[in-house]
Amino acid sequence: MTFDDDSPHEPPRLTKILSGATYGVAAYIIEIEVHIEKGFPGFTIVGLADLAIRESRERVNAAMKNCGFTCSRRKITVNLAPAD
Repeated sequence: MTFDDDSPHEPPRLTKILSGATYGVAAYIIEIEVHIEKGFPGFTIVGLADLAIRESRERVNAAMKNCGFTCSRRKITVNLAPAD
């Protein structure tokens, strides 16, 4: 299973979802935006950046492989921001 397409005319993809995060005993709703486009292959997480978020990049890659997805040859940017 793959989410990668080699079509030369494929437009960038953007997906937004809501999730939750905790900070101490407080809970927050966060908005997750995932942008996939052609470019130098990579996986970047931006926003709400602390050490746990930066380390999650490896956990996301491992989870995708364990679910049967192949690694993308695209530039993937994940933005984590407090929801409005």
